[in-house]
Amino acid sequence: MTDEYTHAQEKALPPQPNPALKSLEGLVGDWAMELANASFLPHPSDTVKGSISFEWVQNGAFLLMCMGDKLASAPAALWFIGRDESVPNYTVLYYDSRSVSRIYEMSFLEGVWKMWREAPGFWQRYEGTVHQNGKTITASWEKSHDGSTWEHDFDVTYTKLS
Repeated sequence: MTDEYTHAQEKALPPQPNPALKSLEGLVGDWAMELANASFLPHPSDTVKGSISFEWVQNGAFLLMCMGDKLASAPAALWFIGRDESVPNYTVLYYDSRSVSRIYEMSFLEGVWKMWREAPGFWQRYEGTVHQNGKTITASWEKSHDGSTWEHDFDVTYTKLS
């Protein structure tokens, strides 16, 4: 067998699911989303409903979270999730309809889902709890301008539809 033949064979095979992402498979599907207590809404007591979906990219090589543009006051966004198998945390590439690009670190362990970024002038952190039935996630986002003084940004609840 030549190197050329082996390389051609590998290119013909579909990518295999990424074992480093196995713990995220419960997220795959469509979810209803409700934002509440949001600092960016005209009245923070308002709630806004929308939807998100999680889907595998390239047969499970990556996970993609899509947030539609049906939310008033919230941008449409894509969250591209992957992981280096040698480290415990995931990397999340974020891009939204405002042309905002961000990189987050993420952990997903024992029903606790966390994301965070440490960027000069705008730090963020998210913590969500996956309920035992796997069909509800309650979470909140916080923000900081200096990484030491944090303030609540908004709450979000996800309910799995399919």
